[in-house]
Amino acid sequence: MAGVDSFTPAEIAQLVETKGVAKATAPAVPTLVLGVVAGAFIALGGVLATLIGTGSELGFGPTRWLAGIGFSLGLILVVVAGAELFTGNNLIVMAWVSRRVTLGGLLRNWALVYVGNLIGAFSVVAMIYIAEWWRLSENAVGASALSTASAKAALPFGVAFTRGILANALVCLAVWLATAGRSVIDKVFAIVFPISAFVANAFEHSIANAYLVPIGLLLKDRADVVAASGLSPEQLAPLDAGGFLANLVAATLGNIVGGAVLVGLVYWFVYLRGERSPV
Repeated sequence: MAGVDSFTPAEIAQLVETKGVAKATAPAVPTLVLGVVAGAFIALGGVLATLIGTGSELGFGPTRWLAGIGFSLGLILVVVAGAELFTGNNLIVMAWVSRRVTLGGLLRNWALVYVGNLIGAFSVVAMIYIAEWWRLSENAVGASALSTASAKAALPFGVAFTRGILANALVCLAVWLATAGRSVIDKVFAIVFPISAFVANAFEHSIANAYLVPIGLLLKDRADVVAASGLSPEQLAPLDAGGFLANLVAATLGNIVGGAVLVGLVYWFVYLRGERSPV
């Protein structure tokens, strides 16, 4: 279309597929390091979102949406600064079904990036805890983080799985829209609405939860934070290592379905089917 300075959906599909080939064939060490960076970026988005959502008097919906806008920082950093995020890399499936990368290459990238993402997220958990960020506003920030973590750990597996599908459908759509843009402003604007939507609706993102739940696990042992949160022992009971692992597994599996299937495979079928080239 004349005057439209963005890539068309068909062009986006080609770009995503080509990037998928590059990601799946990249050396292991840079991929792992960029995975660590992405995990830290997403965790920093979680830090900001928690702060924004603390003590707001704007009401439930507006507060959660503003927190979601803050969380968008994470994916903006990943896309613009450059990093490898497991959930976004679910789109590599497009290059796999086109036979431009092998299944081994796809799974190798996912494994390296996932491990790196966890390391990055855990590193921010450690730094935020040591920095006593949770003491802000007389422990109200810590109480907010603890409440979020306990709520996530208490989710039934099926609920967390389904919310994971919805979360990564939106994350991969954010990546898809950002790919359409030619400028930094284009990419930032494209990211904010899908990401703020998934956060506002309390959907489950595995890498975000690798920060949001562990920080709660640490704060659970802080009597002052527990008191500020007003949570009962019964409400805190699901927040343990088992609750974290169950949430992480459910969210991860849901994320793969939402990103690889509902976005990647659907757009491959529409725009790239029939253009397979063997590896």
